[in-house]
Amino acid sequence: MDPYITEWLNLAVRWAHMIAGVAWIGASFYFNWLENHLDRRNPREGLSGDLWAIHGGGIYHLEKYKLAPAQMPEKLHWFKWEAYATFLSGFALLTVVYYLNAQLYLVAPGSDLGSAAAIAIGVGSLLIGWFTYTFLCDSALGKKPGLLGLVIFALLVFAAWALSQVFSGRGAFIHVGAIIGTIMVGNVFRVIMPAQRALLKAVAEGREPDPALPAKGLLRSRHNNYFTLPVLFIMISNHFPSTFGAEFNWAVLAALSALSVLVRHYFNTRHATQQFAWALPAAALGMVTLAFVLAPQNNSRAATQEVSFNQVSQVIEQRCTVCHSSSPSFAGFSSAPAGITFDSAEQIKLLSPRIHAQSIATQAMPLGNVTQMTQEERDLLGRWIANGASID
Repeated sequence: MDPYITEWLNLAVRWAHMIAGVAWIGASFYFNWLENHLDRRNPREGLSGDLWAIHGGGIYHLEKYKLAPAQMPEKLHWFKWEAYATFLSGFALLTVVYYLNAQLYLVAPGSDLGSAAAIAIGVGSLLIGWFTYTFLCDSALGKKPGLLGLVIFALLVFAAWALSQVFSGRGAFIHVGAIIGTIMVGNVFRVIMPAQRALLKAVAEGREPDPALPAKGLLRSRHNNYFTLPVLFIMISNHFPSTFGAEFNWAVLAALSALSVLVRHYFNTRHATQQFAWALPAAALGMVTLAFVLAPQNNSRAATQEVSFNQVSQVIEQRCTVCHSSSPSFAGFSSAPAGITFDSAEQIKLLSPRIHAQSIATQAMPLGNVTQMTQEERDLLGRWIANGASID
């Protein structure tokens, strides 16, 4: 496909995915906040609580029924298309970015894995993730939410490790996010919506609704709420090579996800108790610790070995400018990725910190190592940068 068309297709699908995702996550956050802030003291008959709120110059009074009113209103607003649109646009984006360019973005550098096999593994991981999750939720483990959450987290960490063995760091991260996204939309489509329809049907038929179905839907909704922050991080993670490009990138993802869940738990519980007030400073400390652990190590001995800019420019020209040029020669790009070009010595010197982060500290670049940059060339660039990145 023409790279210019691919670029605009990427933009259009990504834009749609972001709009739908913001709407879905916003609704999830709001309704969980609403559930947590209901005034449950002496509610009137048939209600489990109510809430008074002010926003945008207006005052609102919201009430939640234990199950349903005796007579349903003429208009009832449903929240489902945000979830469906997010999943469909997300899978389309996964296809455009990773599946149409599997050897560039998805397959681990140096791997013999073919594109078709890589795509099959990717799609298969989504299906396996959903069926494993729903089996666990419907098992006896589903009656122990805390233990269930730990098991689900452990299995997602295992998935991150397994995928990192066959995919690039970016590819592994995005597929863990896609697994979680599939679970989330599956919860909406297979559990939450059917429970709501069953509730309405019982009311319409004059029957007592089964309280087990709404309770099950509420549990899955809670799961979705805790999944949101890890998914949001994964969505932006390809901008941070020190995470997906780390040697133990699956462990980095696990740590960041655990910190995200911790933050979400604090906001989910702070209305009732402050016993988790430590969660925010603990998460901040965890981020600082990760930054310290992942910091690249300086090699003072290597820095003493002089490297000329002529040597550096030869490596950059051979391994980098096929993509990072004002006129890329690589077939997959019509313009330089992220607008980064190495067309002059001044540009190379200015971007030397990014060269270090992307090609030396994490080896995330070149993408898929399509230009076959060697370790000796990476070491040479590292010595040049350590010596001050001189272009004289």
